[in-house]
Amino acid sequence: MFELRKYQQEASEKGLDILKKHHILILNYEVRLGKTHIALDIAKNYTNVLFVTKKKAISSIESDYKTANHNFNITIINYESLHKVNGIYDLIICDESHTLGAFPKPSKRVKELKENYSNSDLILMTGTLLPESNAQIFHQLFISNHSPFKENNFYKWHKIYGTPKVKYTSYGQANDYSEVDYNKISKFIEPIKLSYTQEQAGFKGKIEENILEVKMRPITIDLINRLKKDLVIEGNDEVILADTSVKLMQKVHQLSSGTVKFESGNSQVLDDSKAIYIKDNFKGKKLAIFYKFKAELVALKMHLDITDNIEEFNKTDKHIALQFVAGREGINLSKADYIVAYNIDFSAVTYFQFRDRMTTKDRQFNKVFWLFSKGGIEHKIYKAVTNKKNYTLNTFKRDEI
Repeated sequence: MFELRKYQQEASEKGLDILKKHHILILNYEVRLGKTHIALDIAKNYTNVLFVTKKKAISSIESDYKTANHNFNITIINYESLHKVNGIYDLIICDESHTLGAFPKPSKRVKELKENYSNSDLILMTGTLLPESNAQIFHQLFISNHSPFKENNFYKWHKIYGTPKVKYTSYGQANDYSEVDYNKISKFIEPIKLSYTQEQAGFKGKIEENILEVKMRPITIDLINRLKKDLVIEGNDEVILADTSVKLMQKVHQLSSGTVKFESGNSQVLDDSKAIYIKDNFKGKKLAIFYKFKAELVALKMHLDITDNIEEFNKTDKHIALQFVAGREGINLSKADYIVAYNIDFSAVTYFQFRDRMTTKDRQFNKVFWLFSKGGIEHKIYKAVTNKKNYTLNTFKRDEI
């Protein structure tokens, strides 16, 4: 019979009290602590519940609902399907709520939630509440008419709690709204927030990272060097064009792992050395493989038995392959022996989230293997994200140009 862990039960009780008083709860628990079970346990006190998440996490949430033998009315959808929902709900649960934090303008999904469910009680569920800027809190709370902030738009709010700055981009000078003093906003946030760490929950597992260098084919390194020098490579049918710094960064990133997207929009695997390396060096192991570009999945399927379905992965001997952003949140990959990163994402948030996909309370060791090409860009990206910084165009210019 399913039972909540003690800390989950305590969170459910405290969370319900917060919702009764404030109508908003921020469930800021680190990854793999069972936030979904906590939220569902709270939700059983409501009549109709809408649970909004990422598409790949829907099956996992449905499984948690069944495992706990819940029988309340619930609709589980992905954010992209919000426009299809017409029901009346007294509780809205927003999974990975930090994805709602875009600023200074609200995202489409924030507008949809605000328009249709602003009077419902709200649970914001995330392991990384403010991953890049304190300014990300405003639109998460803006969804609800019960937001502790009374300003009706981000700009008015930032004038009170933020520090105006400017930033310089490839398009010129622009306002920078990212600096917000948490000391000024904490008195509004802390009363509605519950936080918990893996350490507090008794998780003993450690993540061991291993960097493996893969020797790419000579043509791959040659293409990278030629592109940096000439900014264009013309073939018989296709063109690799890097006429801006952004495009050069993207092409170097792609080529470093053996694929490229041509100017026509077509993509091609030019070098499958990394896929061959995985096949030859991880025999007998069940892998969760993360990739960056779609053509990398093509390379993987050339040499490995791959699925992108979590249920099929859990029930068969197939490996699972997921794009970094799509797979970094809300998916339990504990059936994997190892996580293998075919490439690396520019985002520090992605780095810290995807590594924990195998973590469970009783698992002692989690191994993540990075495949970096000799002479490629991956090492430099890794240095940035492990220091909690995104790999940016300015960083690339300093490193490569």
